[in-house]
Amino acid sequence: MHFSNDICIIGGAGHVGLPLGITFANIGKRVVLYDVNSKVIESIRQGNMPFIEYDAEPILKKVINKTLFLTSDINQIKTAQYIIVAIGTPVDEYLNPKLKALIDLFIQMRPYISPEQTIIIRSTVYPRTCGQILNTLSKDASGPWHIAYCPERIIQGYAIRELRELPQLVAGLSDKALNDASQLFGQISPKIIQVSIEEAELAKLFTNAWRYIQFAMANQFYMISAGFDVDFNKVRRAIVDGYGRAYGLPSAGFAAGPCLLKDTLQLAAFNNNNFLLGHAAMTVNEGLPGFIVEQLRAKYDLSKKKVGILGMTFKADIDDTRDSLSYKLGKILRFYGAEVLYSDEFAKDPTFINKEELVRSSDIIIVGVPHTAYKTLKVPKSAEVVDLWRILPEGH
Repeated sequence: MHFSNDICIIGGAGHVGLPLGITFANIGKRVVLYDVNSKVIESIRQGNMPFIEYDAEPILKKVINKTLFLTSDINQIKTAQYIIVAIGTPVDEYLNPKLKALIDLFIQMRPYISPEQTIIIRSTVYPRTCGQILNTLSKDASGPWHIAYCPERIIQGYAIRELRELPQLVAGLSDKALNDASQLFGQISPKIIQVSIEEAELAKLFTNAWRYIQFAMANQFYMISAGFDVDFNKVRRAIVDGYGRAYGLPSAGFAAGPCLLKDTLQLAAFNNNNFLLGHAAMTVNEGLPGFIVEQLRAKYDLSKKKVGILGMTFKADIDDTRDSLSYKLGKILRFYGAEVLYSDEFAKDPTFINKEELVRSSDIIIVGVPHTAYKTLKVPKSAEVVDLWRILPEGH
């Protein structure tokens, strides 16, 4: 069967799909990005990235309408040899994974795909989901279907760089799927690691849960240090200086975003909610904003204070505010009567003020995210400062 395009990415305008599509298009693959968000698609067509992704926009401008194309027409899925699924997989209000959305997507796609295509799932999935998708497609006795799982493991904002640098895990539910996916990703990745579907599904979840637990350890150490009126950053520097076995201890700070907590919870749900370390990490990381507020309440009547939060995204130097703990911090502060001001270098919101105005106006300044721009920000000596990352200049 002849295909007019090499790759179609479902969810192609998102944080996972768009950088991947740009990367494949940059090596000459004909890539179609399919997404239902027509407004974002039109912006991308003009050569504009809809979110911060370092090094991406120059490549986008080079490949758009040459090897990279965008569509909201589901019929275009038929035209590609490879279909890569890169939609989000959230948890519900009970902190359980929403499996139905991904299964429903494949039911919706079924009239537009064929067993001649290789389907590659890029989304983070609940273990055994890939097998359920195969069963869903096979119900009408068509096939055999070829489904691979190639989880993404990039740091948001740096996908263009990391797609070239990081090994790619590849698993397949058939030999053809495994070989096809390995051949495709081998053109952009320095190393292909072939594993079973079950190994790949767990590897992705283990990776994010491990990072989330690491951050929880640092945050718990921070809370213990603060209880003794000791600077955790000085303790940490003493621990890691020349001592390789502790080098991986991160600094304290908000651990948030659309992946770490979600994937930790997915792993817990898969293991019958028997993931004590994961649940403990959630308690620590999600409890950090409340701990900071309690520390301040011990010193001040917050109803008489103006509190400024520097940084509203979920990590430094990007524009994504999804699941940012800075907002949770703000809600707790307002509950105790504080007037709360927000500022961010990248996220756009008409209620935000610039960082200079925030530090001038605030009695208490809390760094929510360590944006690089804060390294040179002058803060009044009269202000109370909570800076877990020690990003602000010394002697503020």
